[in-house]
Amino acid sequence: MPDKDPGAPSNQDVEMKDADKPEQPQPEEVKKDADVLTMEDIRQHLKHIEKAVSTKEPRFMSRALRVLVNLRKRLNSNVLRKLLLVYYPTGSGGAATKNPLLDFLEEPMEVDKSAGGVRPRTGKAAALTQIPEIDIYLHLLVLIYLLDQKKLTDALSCSKQLMDKITPSNRRTLDMLAAKCYFYYSRAYEITDQLDQVRGFLHSRLRTCTLKSDYEGQASLLNLLLRNYLHYNLYDQADKLVSKSTFPESASNNEWARYLYYLGRIKAILLDYSEAHRHLLQAMRKAPQHTAVGFKQTAQKFAITVELLLGDIPDKSVFRQPMMRKTLQPYFQLTQAVRTGNLKNFGEVLENYGGKFQSEGTYTLIVRLRHNVIKTGVRMISLSYSRIFLADVSQKLLLDSPEDAEYIVAKAIRDGVIEASIDHEKGFVQSKENTDIYATREPMTAFHQRINFCLDIHNQSVKAMRFPQKSYNRDLESAEKRREREQQELESAKEIAEEDFDDFP
Repeated sequence: MPDKDPGAPSNQDVEMKDADKPEQPQPEEVKKDADVLTMEDIRQHLKHIEKAVSTKEPRFMSRALRVLVNLRKRLNSNVLRKLLLVYYPTGSGGAATKNPLLDFLEEPMEVDKSAGGVRPRTGKAAALTQIPEIDIYLHLLVLIYLLDQKKLTDALSCSKQLMDKITPSNRRTLDMLAAKCYFYYSRAYEITDQLDQVRGFLHSRLRTCTLKSDYEGQASLLNLLLRNYLHYNLYDQADKLVSKSTFPESASNNEWARYLYYLGRIKAILLDYSEAHRHLLQAMRKAPQHTAVGFKQTAQKFAITVELLLGDIPDKSVFRQPMMRKTLQPYFQLTQAVRTGNLKNFGEVLENYGGKFQSEGTYTLIVRLRHNVIKTGVRMISLSYSRIFLADVSQKLLLDSPEDAEYIVAKAIRDGVIEASIDHEKGFVQSKENTDIYATREPMTAFHQRINFCLDIHNQSVKAMRFPQKSYNRDLESAEKRREREQQELESAKEIAEEDFDDFP
């Protein structure tokens, strides 16, 4: 077979490049494009803030603050440095405000003179930067960036400077933005475990916001103070704060959800389980439907624990939700132990998940469930046996002696858990015949709870409805217009009467 000529054309297929397929951008170009998009988004948000100040409409400020959650993921040192260089004036007044913020940011590796495609402001546009809302918003972005980068020392200093700007101001257009700043100020101290140092400042700001009828700041500060008290297990002080203050009705759903969650925890510790369960359910209903998964998981854990303390068993569908299945697994085992009245399984759950319960703040409530487990066990024994000796009850409930079983059964009879009698001489429990439940008050109590639940949902729905401002009298005429219309009708009636009289033969 002859050898192949090296110069001859090859029969192998050659991969052709697609002309329509764009070239893959380099990583530096992708990063640059992301920074430019972030700058454009922030500039759009600043326009909303300027419009909110000029028109006195809070909805524009709300629109700018609503996207902070998504915006904070795209913040970096280069974007913030360019923003400060572009939006602050170059004079001495701008340098005094700009330089402390620039000190918190890293120096760029390469100086980009294009400033991300955004030209510095001049003329009237530069004067708009002197608006306090713009300054505080940019300061807030720097604080959020420092918190995300775990630069806690700089975050504390930055938050103090931010509060120094907000405290002397008295602008109604700043209320919503200041409420957001209070949250991140408290968050900086919470991460550094110095939350007790801001309690006095939060109280003074709450007093000021109450006197000024600043509802956004009032709602945010109340929640921050309750979070502060609960962090140190000061439930009595938190309950006194709730009793001596009024949460504003016009607060946002997010603030209402936080307030109801804290209120549910306080009521649960103070043994008011019915109110605690109602508040926790309302908190989950007020929470966002598709986000805030962590908040709903935490609230659901407390709701399950409180429901078990009420003597009820949560529905299995609660534990089968996709976003709840993994995190609620310990509580599902706890529910099974309470439902069967098995003290052994209850002790195993506490031993296996005790650390998790303590970190989640439910351990104190779960320890109280031991009495419910015993009550459930006594109820199961009463339904299974018409007569049983106290020694056997002690053995089934894993108690120390028949005397303990006697005390527990006597308390269950007194509380109405079981219908039975104790023969102290012979040492046995005699169960009574099961009575018709419809002859008792239980059906009426159940219907009463359901009706109250439906009425609460109706009232909350009515309060949550939104209407355009001053739209109820848009189609109504004023008193002057009504008098003019009546006068014109009288004149036209006279003219018609005169014309008819003239035409009369």
